[in-house]
Amino acid sequence: MRPLRYSINVTLDGCCHHEAGLPPDEESMRYWTTEMERADALLFGRVTYEMMESAWRKPATGTWPDWMDEWEIPFAEAIDRAKKYVVSSTLSGVDWNAELVRGDVGQAVQRLKQESGEGLWVGGVTLPLALADLGLIDEYEFLVQPVLAGHGPTLLAGLRERIQLDPVDRHEFRSGAVAQRYRPTRVTA
Repeated sequence: MRPLRYSINVTLDGCCHHEAGLPPDEESMRYWTTEMERADALLFGRVTYEMMESAWRKPATGTWPDWMDEWEIPFAEAIDRAKKYVVSSTLSGVDWNAELVRGDVGQAVQRLKQESGEGLWVGGVTLPLALADLGLIDEYEFLVQPVLAGHGPTLLAGLRERIQLDPVDRHEFRSGAVAQRYRPTRVTA
């Protein structure tokens, strides 16, 4: 069974809008590239899929755009080639090495988790909330940015029940950001 990891950038006040934190730098992009490469497949909701595709899909020319710095290319290549599953009831189809997931999201993700491999990676806001409520997330990873956003969507807002987490790993960046990894506490009888 492969674990489902939820990873996201978040500000100190819990904002998880993709533009609220620090701009990506070489160190954080290397970190995210490594995390992306640890996954057998990526799991996105429609909004995150469309946002990632617009930013990181390799152009038909086969050449990365001029706006992209050299140190961003390994991340772009990792996400571009990754297998993707997209949970959506509104999209009629997907491409970019992606497969559409419809129906009961809990059952679909449980089936994906039961396949062999290193793990699945989920990002975004809405889908991870649903998966957390279903108890399907095996690891939480937050790249906490030293920023107070003061507005925007907050991390796992609306979670139905409290989830106790055990710390697993911590990594500090030169920028002041801190990657923190946790696993849900498993209750033993």
